[in-house]
Amino acid sequence: MSLFAVYDEANGVYHITQAGYGLMVAILIAVLLVACFVFKPDQKNVLGTRRLVFSAMAIALATVTSMIELFHAPMGGSITLFSMLFITLIGYWYGLGTGLFAGIAYGLIQMMIDPYIISIPQMLVDYIFAFGALGLSGVFSRAKYGQIKGYILAILGRYFFACLSGVIFFGSYGNDYGMSPIAYSLAYNGFYIFIEGGITIAVLCIPAVSKAMKRVKNIATEAAARRASK
Repeated sequence: MSLFAVYDEANGVYHITQAGYGLMVAILIAVLLVACFVFKPDQKNVLGTRRLVFSAMAIALATVTSMIELFHAPMGGSITLFSMLFITLIGYWYGLGTGLFAGIAYGLIQMMIDPYIISIPQMLVDYIFAFGALGLSGVFSRAKYGQIKGYILAILGRYFFACLSGVIFFGSYGNDYGMSPIAYSLAYNGFYIFIEGGITIAVLCIPAVSKAMKRVKNIATEAAARRASK
């Protein structure tokens, strides 16, 4: 473990080494390669290229906006400038499978940018499962009001894993507030996830924004729509 991460006894966390960052980059590349293999493009490679470009743009926007924090919680988690929305868009555009892969890739990026690691299980729950759950938006990719429904399901998925991590790994902090581990985790994670979620949903409900989002989806999936109509 010391090759990829060094334990900081004073703070009780692991600091990622250069080898560790190299490993995460390798894993990230592997995830993207698997995604390209599993979700094959059409014969002319148009849909595959379009999906890759739009997904990369959404992940880049999510990464940038995740650094614009309106509030940062002391033990991790923050209210950002719509960063979760950009990841959920990938599932909304291209379905569940692509959305989950994109969420996992984004989780790896977040782990490289702002790591808070106390153990491997905690790392998996907080970064792989929680951010990967944002891909659940793909469940409603073809549904009426699919973007809103998908976004709600996605943030609920992230909330579930964030709360699970809170109860298992950080529940003892609830004693400082006279709260049980479950109550503490529900309140702590609900604060930043649902405030950002509520603001995002309110913005998405603005008619001009809703119309623009539909137009973006049409552009992102234009090749697939043309092929389906033939």
